Amino acid sequence: QVQLVESGGGLVQAGGSLRLSCAASGSIFSRNVMGWYRQTPGKQRELVATMTNSASTNYADSVKGRFTISRDNAKNTVYLQMNSLKPEDTAVYYCNLAVPITPYEYWGQGTQVTVSS
Repeated sequence: QVQLVESGGGLVQAGGSLRLSCAASGSIFSRNVMGWYRQTPGKQRELVATMTNSASTNYADSVKGRFTISRDNAKNTVYLQMNSLKPEDTAVYYCNLAVPITPYEYWGQGTQVTVSS
């Protein structure tokens, strides 16, 4: 079993920055994809950014150039640096860990990010 613990959410004004962290613990396959998704009420959860253990990244078009994902494989931790935040970035952000070509996928409890205009 894998546990994901997120931190770093909060309230920020438009144009500001936040950094999210997610630490994974438990039985973690070395080959995995860690990332961030977000969800607002009444909408489906959407991808924000992901990063493989070999550092390949994928970003949603809406955050390219503003958000940066990184990870520390030694600490099993993934980060999301969010700059130039907009009110439409307001959502609950969820950490995700997935093991490719297996059914194993895990989610964090979510952390609220609120961007005021």
